[in-house]
Amino acid sequence: MRDFRKLKVWEKAHMLALDVYRNTQSFPRSEMFGLQAQMRRASVSVAANIAEGSGRSGRPELAQFLNLALGSASELQYHLLLARDLGLLGDHPHQVMGQRVVEVKRMLTGLIHRVRAEHQREARLKTED
Repeated sequence: MRDFRKLKVWEKAHMLALDVYRNTQSFPRSEMFGLQAQMRRASVSVAANIAEGSGRSGRPELAQFLNLALGSASELQYHLLLARDLGLLGDHPHQVMGQRVVEVKRMLTGLIHRVRAEHQREARLKTED
């Protein structure tokens, strides 16, 4: 079990969720249960899945939750584009948050590869014993 708060990718995902909340406050009331809610849910899901996976007992479970986080990050990436194209989000906030999503996705991908490699290494060592 790891402390998720020590993971740089979680920290970045958490900051991204805070940005999404701040930047969607001005969305029209009609989007409260629509795009605003979807964007907030997806952004929170990224950080929450990293946290949940960190609390699991094995590397395969951690990798599974990191993959879920990656999927939520991709979903958020689309929601950001949609919000911009609908005129709900300005170009600058879209660009800044879009870059942050890409950074989180890269970090998640690297961590997933590392976790899987560690798991394979452990499995090989167990079979050699």
